[in-house]
Amino acid sequence: MRPVSDRVMNLCHFLTQNARRLPDAPALIHGDQVTTWSQMQARVGALAHALIHDYGLAKGDRVLVQSANCLQMFETMFACWRIGAVWVPANFRLSPGDLAYLAQSSGARAMICGAAFTAHAEACAPHIPAIIPIGPSPLGTDHDALIARHRGRMPPEAAVARDDPAWFFYTSGTTGRPKAAVLTHGQMAFVVTNHLCDLMPGTTEHDASLVVAPLSHGAGIHQLTQVARGVPTILPEGDRFDPAQVWELVERYRVTNMFTVPTIVKLLVEDASVDRFDHSSLRYVIYAGAPMYRADQIRALDKLGPVLVQYFGLGEVTGAITVLPPAHHSADDGAMRIGTCGLARTGMQVQIQDAQGCELPPNRTGEIAVTGPAVFAGYHDNPAANAASFRDGWFLTGDLGHMDDQGFLYLTGRESDMYISGGSNIYPREIEEKLLTHPDLAEVIVLGAPDPVWGETGLAVCVARPGATHDPQAVLDWLAPQIASYKRPKRLLIWDGLPKSAYGKITRKMIRDALIERGDWPCDHDQPQDRTAVQAGAG
Repeated sequence: MRPVSDRVMNLCHFLTQNARRLPDAPALIHGDQVTTWSQMQARVGALAHALIHDYGLAKGDRVLVQSANCLQMFETMFACWRIGAVWVPANFRLSPGDLAYLAQSSGARAMICGAAFTAHAEACAPHIPAIIPIGPSPLGTDHDALIARHRGRMPPEAAVARDDPAWFFYTSGTTGRPKAAVLTHGQMAFVVTNHLCDLMPGTTEHDASLVVAPLSHGAGIHQLTQVARGVPTILPEGDRFDPAQVWELVERYRVTNMFTVPTIVKLLVEDASVDRFDHSSLRYVIYAGAPMYRADQIRALDKLGPVLVQYFGLGEVTGAITVLPPAHHSADDGAMRIGTCGLARTGMQVQIQDAQGCELPPNRTGEIAVTGPAVFAGYHDNPAANAASFRDGWFLTGDLGHMDDQGFLYLTGRESDMYISGGSNIYPREIEEKLLTHPDLAEVIVLGAPDPVWGETGLAVCVARPGATHDPQAVLDWLAPQIASYKRPKRLLIWDGLPKSAYGKITRKMIRDALIERGDWPCDHDQPQDRTAVQAGAG
């Protein structure tokens, strides 16, 4: 029997509910500026009216947004949804050329752009009919002026179906051009509910949430979840990450949750300011985007207590694959399943599959596949990527891992990270975990580099802690008894720091490019073996 209707709630209705129930409560705090829920609702309504009447936008149109975190950037999300348009946020650290590609590939009809990003607007102008600046700019009538012009107007919430696009979530594109994962209204409603269930149970308007990552990606999904419960969002001031400011805001606003990535957690707990401010209000410090190394987990638990929540999930599954809640974190190795990223999220099914799509038994390595309501609707205008990413209703993550007998998932790494040395599959994460227990090392990444004898061998790039000795051979000697000889890196380099992507991640592609630029990458004597021929359970 077909459903009578597939209509669902427009995601902008979360804001409408708060404006009715909590009109004078803070919605967003940025420095000395406090915006209430009723004020934000009024501003969003005026902006939505301007998008319709000044720019002719309608349901299904895409709106590209290039901005650092701010009130205006956050408002664009709800204004787009109110008229049924698709929000297309970009990481503000992207280059003008990268953004121009997003403008073209998304088919955006308008762009809302921070006034500081003139070069980005110029790069996109040939592809987008209208540009709306945030702040005074020669680009045109700015965001706040439009709101003032249309003050008091409130277009009705557009009717949407479950599969109507709400958000183009661009992948980071570390191995090629970014792809736009289509997130829908119905899917996102499930994700919000799932986040509240699995990541932050008990969240209410009496909580407070701090943003320490760009709202264009995972942090935006996290903050949408806060809006669903009337939780105020706090934005740090300035464009640079400042651990002392973060901890001061945690103390001042009694922050209860924040979403971040392992690199940022590491910087926060290792900064001296962590001991100067009261962070006892924290209930959930949620980290995702990359695995957290065991040594960093222990430091964070020692400093913050039992507040860590890990989730594993790609943008295509909107973060909702597995969760490891505080109860499953411990600084005691004997009390924790070390290396796990947790259990399947509520309402989601996770499998380990071989190359033919058959489910593998426990403790066998294969590709992680997932199905459930959090899976996206496919890549925009990219049938080839869709065909490669779905099999029999399962989304194929491209990540390798295994499950234990109780369903806890363990990530081995991405298939593209694996290298083959002398016929053996080597997974860099295992080596990195060992190296990070060295007292003098702060950051580590291992790559498979060309080798004339073995095909590929490990090349480790490390960052030493301040004041530590810098002797690569001593580190390799220390590692030797702790790992099988065929897994040991052949070379180890120590740098002052590792380059990071616009998304705050350390990527192997960037490290390889830096090695080539420095003249430290071996000549490609022999190309690595064709990895597609390697069985999923091998190694």
